[in-house]
Amino acid sequence: MKKRFFQIALLLILPVILTWGLWTSSAAALTKEQSLLGEAWRIVNLAYVDDSFNHQNWWFKRQKLMKKPLKTREETYSTIQEMLASLEDPFTRLLKPQQYRNLQVDTSGELTGVGLQIALDSQTGELIVISPLEGSPAETAGIQSGDRVVKIDGHPTTEFSLDEAANRMRGAVGSSVVLTILKESSDQPQDIKIIRAQIEINPVYAKLKSNPETGPIGYIRLSQFNANATTEVSQAVKSFEEQGAIGYVLDLRNNPGGLLQAGVEIGRLWLDEGTIVYTVNRQRILGSFSAEGPAITNAPLVVLTNQGTASASEILAGALQDNGRALLVGEKTFGKGLIQSLFDLSDGSGLAVTVAKYETPNHKDINKLGIIPDFLVEQDPILPNEITTETDKQYQTAVELLTSQVVLANAA
Repeated sequence: MKKRFFQIALLLILPVILTWGLWTSSAAALTKEQSLLGEAWRIVNLAYVDDSFNHQNWWFKRQKLMKKPLKTREETYSTIQEMLASLEDPFTRLLKPQQYRNLQVDTSGELTGVGLQIALDSQTGELIVISPLEGSPAETAGIQSGDRVVKIDGHPTTEFSLDEAANRMRGAVGSSVVLTILKESSDQPQDIKIIRAQIEINPVYAKLKSNPETGPIGYIRLSQFNANATTEVSQAVKSFEEQGAIGYVLDLRNNPGGLLQAGVEIGRLWLDEGTIVYTVNRQRILGSFSAEGPAITNAPLVVLTNQGTASASEILAGALQDNGRALLVGEKTFGKGLIQSLFDLSDGSGLAVTVAKYETPNHKDINKLGIIPDFLVEQDPILPNEITTETDKQYQTAVELLTSQVVLANAA
């Protein structure tokens, strides 16, 4: 069975090597639908992070579901979804063929839809916004991190899986969708009509900011960890170094994550040595990714975080904080510390399976807890054009810290 590894609001780990065991002697008698169900069961059986399978007999689960009269592919999909739901893990889920293709398109750098990174609240089943993509119709409509998506075109989102909800928000350019949004500051949901658009994902925005007191500061805003992110961050830092940057602000606010490898590689840009992240699988075996040095720069660094900083962003922020390479400024991060891999099924669908969890270099498990910055600075909602202005209190705090660090260094 081939395996491919991709990411969008989800975090992936390097390939998991699977050794498939022998199937039952009655395998030849299985129908096509039973065989597909069996494929899904075996993947979870061998790869899922919790070998208690949410404290249930996983073999008995298979035997029970195999007795169902599966006559259509949709019935099989529903049965697989029922099986996965018993794990009570919203990140382990079935991706139907179109959903699987959409997920692969998301990692290519562009998508069509409203531009929301979303997650399921495992306790309430509600759809929560991690962050809107920069420049997307959702951002223009005023949807923010922490908002709840109550309905999509009048249908309660509690009826959908994460991928079904995402699929309903996708659509042809120029078509519309009505999202019913409940904001954290309100008790009454509101309907927002959004026109879908083609969204190009440019993961890095970089600008050299003048500072008359100490010299220029390199500002890098990273919105997603896709395949291009490492190269773009590296090019920005090299350019700023040539222009005499005295320090850097790395903005990870509302960055929902992306490719694990991109997070690791960007961590290596800033670190000479040290662990970047630990991974822990179902056998409680500890793996790790480390810096290989030398760092691209040793200039002072401040990282900005908020509640929309999730997954690979938290890996990077935790690595820089625990290794003493950067100070974190802003708000507590989202708290997603589980790692998913994607596995092909034979009919073109796929499974996203939680295969491990990650810990920061100081062995902090941040799942559902988040990372607490060194300097807690609350920020009222600001418009995109207000980022890095006087209204942006978190950025201004970062600049003050960089300035004081440079002044102290020069004095020494």
